[in-house]
Amino acid sequence: MWALFMARSLEFIRDRAGFGWNILFPFLLVAAFGIAFGPDARKQFKVGVFPVADPVPAFESLWIPEALKTDPAVQLVFFENRDPALEKLRHHKIDILIQSGDVKDDGALRYWVSDASPNGAMMEKLVKVAMVPERFFEGRLHKQAVPGTPVRYIDWLFPGILGMNIMFSAFFGVGYVIVRYRRNGVLKRLKATPVTALEYLSAQLISRVVVSMTASLVVWAGCHVMFSFQMQGSYLDAAVVFLAGTVCLVSFGLILACRGTNEELTNGIINFICWPMMFLSEVWFSIEGAAGWIRQVAGFLPLTHFLSAARKVINDGATLGQVSQEVMILIIMSLVFLAIGSRLFSWTR
Repeated sequence: MWALFMARSLEFIRDRAGFGWNILFPFLLVAAFGIAFGPDARKQFKVGVFPVADPVPAFESLWIPEALKTDPAVQLVFFENRDPALEKLRHHKIDILIQSGDVKDDGALRYWVSDASPNGAMMEKLVKVAMVPERFFEGRLHKQAVPGTPVRYIDWLFPGILGMNIMFSAFFGVGYVIVRYRRNGVLKRLKATPVTALEYLSAQLISRVVVSMTASLVVWAGCHVMFSFQMQGSYLDAAVVFLAGTVCLVSFGLILACRGTNEELTNGIINFICWPMMFLSEVWFSIEGAAGWIRQVAGFLPLTHFLSAARKVINDGATLGQVSQEVMILIIMSLVFLAIGSRLFSWTR
């Protein structure tokens, strides 16, 4: 097992392109989202305004509701003529189009909105509310503060990106590689040695876990320097969660490698599993409010429990005892996956 562990680990480390990409890919993702969701990230709606001759007009010259000018979620896009603006509206590049000047002339505000645009329906309501005098709401609305420390989107997203990178590393670095070994006859030669299937798969698992955990640590340290992540819980508890999640995902990858000699088919199967898991396990966004059966399916996925425990520790400051249920599920899944993989494993086919 030690010889196999060292051989696989050195093979991966000496592959500079693969090793470098394993670290660079999640770092680039985090950096991209950090830039995308920076100071201007709150501008979620685009309002087209015409006719505006000046590319950067003075706000006082725009005869549109004052609330639209100052709303941090609204980005104003200016057009000289109506036709180009309507073309942008039809292609969902802006959410609503407003004709500046009508408010001053006759008190009416003319606007265009596409019935096929979800954001357009929301912006239409915002425009109507913006036309109501502020004194109408005076004394009736009371904003309340949200308790606790707010969680930045980049802090919520970061565990998801690390989990996604570990998942791809586990499936392609173990499942795909072992299928390639089988096709090239490497496993057939190992069959002539005293190594058992359980020992071989265990060595592969330990090697990939060490590599993935090391890569995640490097990515974490580098991203923390750039974005100053807010760690609410214990680093030790987070390490235990990441270890349990990595072992579980690598064990899952071993099942994909237990049989098969076709690399193209294996690649398709891995992608077929990875992409739905990314969306259902809330790597990018929450599925809160989705259909009940979707959330039930997500509950059977190891990445779901991995990210749930990681976010509770990192974002909410939960202790290891408070995420013990997720960790136990990951451990049980790991044992089941490893048992199935070693049972079904074939050296030659």
